[in-house]
Amino acid sequence: MPTPRANITESVLVWARKQAGYSPEEAARKLNVKEERYLSWEDADDDLKPTIKQLRNIAKLYKRPVSLFYLPEPPEGFQPMRDLRRLPGDRLGAYSPTLRFEMERAQQRREVALDLYQTAGDDLKKFGLTVSLRDDPETVGADVRKALGVNFSDQRTWRRKGALEPFKAWRRAIEAYGVLVFQMSGVETDEVNGFALAAEVLPIIAVNRGDVPNRRTFSLLHEFSHLLLNLSGVSDLDVDTTRPPEEQRIEVFCNHVAAAALMPKEHVLSAPMVRAHPGKSTDWSDSDIRTVSDQFGVSREAFLRRLATFERTTFGFYRAKAEQYNEEWRALKARQKAEYKESKKKFSKNPPQDVFVELGRPFVRLVLNSVRQDLMTLNEASGYFNNLRIRHFPKLEERAFTG
Repeated sequence: MPTPRANITESVLVWARKQAGYSPEEAARKLNVKEERYLSWEDADDDLKPTIKQLRNIAKLYKRPVSLFYLPEPPEGFQPMRDLRRLPGDRLGAYSPTLRFEMERAQQRREVALDLYQTAGDDLKKFGLTVSLRDDPETVGADVRKALGVNFSDQRTWRRKGALEPFKAWRRAIEAYGVLVFQMSGVETDEVNGFALAAEVLPIIAVNRGDVPNRRTFSLLHEFSHLLLNLSGVSDLDVDTTRPPEEQRIEVFCNHVAAAALMPKEHVLSAPMVRAHPGKSTDWSDSDIRTVSDQFGVSREAFLRRLATFERTTFGFYRAKAEQYNEEWRALKARQKAEYKESKKKFSKNPPQDVFVELGRPFVRLVLNSVRQDLMTLNEASGYFNNLRIRHFPKLEERAFTG
């Protein structure tokens, strides 16, 4: 008896592969079939359709429901964002399948949120701040702090509550301004620090959870600066001359705005430790740098760059220290990778915590409120929460509404 074949639509299969970011060769290798066999599935040969089991493997690899491959034509929807990253050579514009999935999922979550708000009859807050590249970044940074309601006296206390508190506090302020803030997992920090999806209502920021908390905070404000420019894009925090001049200008501007928002000039220059290092000082110790950078909840590198901008140290000293800190970061990442398997054995997972951290309070509350109002079932909500088991919902509700 011949093996049953899945009567899928070849154009949908091609679309799903391209959307996932795989070449035919890569897809075949991942699916453990010869490239010629895989290509035959895309070439409309009825005798060489994939088996049902193979289709399930394809759907899993491309992160699509099996039913999608039976559609008569490819669906419309997700479009890749502008690539503002600093990538070498021919990697420019190439997104990994994991990053493409995170971008598409973020856009899908936004559509879900828009539908739920509309169903509930709630008014959505419009994103009010707009700027241009001609504006002074220092002034824009001050405007950002004012719009988000952040004051320095509160900011100085955040770091005392833990390494993650500055990021959490800025995230809460940005979410209160009407932005959906997500965190990505599984995307290498070497590929991307974050991305932004600009929109009049419910714009999106996503930051890489793999980054250390202080770098995540800077990414958050960097991507918020993209929203100010009404610019969607995928970016990293490093800027050099490998990018076109216009893209360099955009990223330099966003970095400057983020720095000005996080570290206002008057507070940097009035810090006792800064006053104790007059002129273009290069005798900063790592411990002194950390002391002041912690007051602002930023990385040592970001703080030193700010000092160099204000001519309170040299750019040569900043670059040397930045390389030192990058080496330390690379060493830390290597240790983390080596210890990953062991850490999975030692520490139990916390699914409700992971959902809350990834999706943020506004999105989690919106879905849970929809369940309470009988606008969706628990099973539907579970799907929006990365298939969180229903038995974990009480802990998620506790975190969302009382945490």
